[in-house]
Amino acid sequence: MPFITVSRMYGSGGSQVAARVAEALGWELFDNAVVDAVAQRTGMSRAEVSAREERVPSMVERLAATLSLATPESMPAIPDAPLPTEERLVEFTKRVIEDAVQRGPAVFVGRGAQCLLAERADALHVFCYAPRGFLVEYAIQHWHIAPNDAERHVTDMNKQREQYVKRHWNRRWLEPENYHLWLN
Repeated sequence: MPFITVSRMYGSGGSQVAARVAEALGWELFDNAVVDAVAQRTGMSRAEVSAREERVPSMVERLAATLSLATPESMPAIPDAPLPTEERLVEFTKRVIEDAVQRGPAVFVGRGAQCLLAERADALHVFCYAPRGFLVEYAIQHWHIAPNDAERHVTDMNKQREQYVKRHWNRRWLEPENYHLWLN
């Protein structure tokens, strides 16, 4: 069955491109649907999954997690069940994508799908990018990021995506070899 993955720079409009392609082809779209499915499977809220996906934990977050495992008595008791680790979230995301692949043609947005499906002959991998000024202006206009914060926000989001792919897939996000088509 055929699949399209759409990786995108933050602010490039890649999610909108993916939605249009999925609609035109009559294929299922997996963008925010991945967040919803991971939230359902983990018991986390949609907001928690959305805040933690396609990013790597900060140094402080990693240090706190390590300390809590090494010396649990030093960490305050948490009454609720602990949140899944970063690796577990990635595993849940992989399973959601793999389950979708079993169901049929689909368009996947981000979340390492281009890496997970890299060896499939029936997958087309697309990367959406844009000049920096466009990315910043898009963030201001579409996500209402304050103009003074937009450039830093765009840089941070794209850096997180790059680190996510490197950490979990051992690939460089911006390598041309990962994609069949680059779309500006």
